[in-house]
Amino acid sequence: MYGDETRAKTVLYTALFAALTAVGGWISLPVFAVPFTLQSLFVILASCVMHKKAVYPVLLYVGAGLLGLPVFHNGLSGIGVLFGPTGGFLLGFIPAAFIAGVLFAKEKDIAAAVSAVLIYDAAAVLWFMLTASASFPAAFIACVLPYLAGDAVKAAAAVLAARRLRRMHD
Repeated sequence: MYGDETRAKTVLYTALFAALTAVGGWISLPVFAVPFTLQSLFVILASCVMHKKAVYPVLLYVGAGLLGLPVFHNGLSGIGVLFGPTGGFLLGFIPAAFIAGVLFAKEKDIAAAVSAVLIYDAAAVLWFMLTASASFPAAFIACVLPYLAGDAVKAAAAVLAARRLRRMHD
């Protein structure tokens, strides 16, 4: 029975966090070339709750968007979004969720949240440089600089959530 409960919880959390990430994309403020969304918050929160299994909802989310479901920012979908300026964030969410999840499982909450931000931001900058033929400074200004404060708030929220959830389970 225990294995069935664990599988059911994994499926439930996978669906929940994939849906929350999609909703986070629909809450979008157009800022510069890349919109400000709450997708990354839910990726980090999934890592906090699901640990390394947080990669499941991220893969489901990205896969659903690639298959045409309107789950990306502003209800967009398709492979064109992946090859656009925000594609690096989407691709970066995958390793970010896994690595942050491993760190959250080890109760390294700050390192987990910061690593998630660094990973998806690095992927975004590299992808933007590739797809937009931009220099590193231009990509950094477009993909990271305007969002540093928001990323810090999202990371702090995830750390607080991790600590609260851990206290609830202890």
